[in-house]
Amino acid sequence: MNRATPRLRALAALPFVLALAVHLLLFARRRDELPAELATHFSVEGHADGWTGPTAYVLVSTALLLGLAAGWTAFVRRRYLWAAFATAGFAGGLLVQLLRANLVADEFEVVVFSPGMDLGIALSVAVVAGAAGWALTSLVPADPEQSAESVREPGDGGLRLPLAAGEIARWSKDTGSRALTVLSVLALAAAPVTLLVATWPDALLGLLGLVVGVPGLALARVRVTVDRHGLTVRSALASRPRVRVPLDGVEGASVREIDALGDFGGWGYRVRAHRTGVVLRSGEALVVRRDGGREFAVTVPDARTAAALLNTLAERHGKV
Repeated sequence: MNRATPRLRALAALPFVLALAVHLLLFARRRDELPAELATHFSVEGHADGWTGPTAYVLVSTALLLGLAAGWTAFVRRRYLWAAFATAGFAGGLLVQLLRANLVADEFEVVVFSPGMDLGIALSVAVVAGAAGWALTSLVPADPEQSAESVREPGDGGLRLPLAAGEIARWSKDTGSRALTVLSVLALAAAPVTLLVATWPDALLGLLGLVVGVPGLALARVRVTVDRHGLTVRSALASRPRVRVPLDGVEGASVREIDALGDFGGWGYRVRAHRTGVVLRSGEALVVRRDGGREFAVTVPDARTAAALLNTLAERHGKV
């Protein structure tokens, strides 16, 4: 299974810790030179049009870097370590440039943030940091090769769960993603604060928190069930949303090791050419081949038992 090792997680968190330390140290050393209200929002031309108090600025910038660190630590893979470093470099560089822009000579001087120069510097820092992350990848052992083919018994769709004539069986298991749960809760918690504090149109970010948080929380933990109705995947919190593959739509079920990012481009409900899936992690997944050759995958422990039972039930139904 393609899971991050403790060393890989530590390396992914390292650049964000360094960026936060540099930013806070610079803020502390230059605090007396900063205005009472820091310019934190700028027009397209680079002129300040939004300000934040120093305490709120430190809290928000710290939360930003720690939030990015938490996300990368949870989802990082060895081959993407450089991207974690690049993200930290860009965010840290942008915050440092923001502080530099606020170092005005007096309170009447206009704060100007140059999109071309300041963003260019931040991007340059990101490139250097990304190169450092790429170099440090050698400190992490390579992932063992994983087979992209289904794990099957001899013959197509060979997994079976022996059942006596007339015997009824049902398999069900809950599975979820702690990282997706945390990120969804944070998005939902930030939504009302943003709606109350921010002015239009920045308040739209609060609505974005709801758009991200509600479906994210609904899919953060799902219940996977195989029974006489077929395969059902639904939110563990409610009966909807759900995905159902009836027995007469099952051509065969198997087990596969999948990479969430490499195979499906991310986490959650994913749609790709000729396949869909509910992907909450990398690793063992139940893969159902449907009518027309399309596949549906769901990452769940004990997928072999689920596949064997689904094949048996579908065979009884006259499909496999």
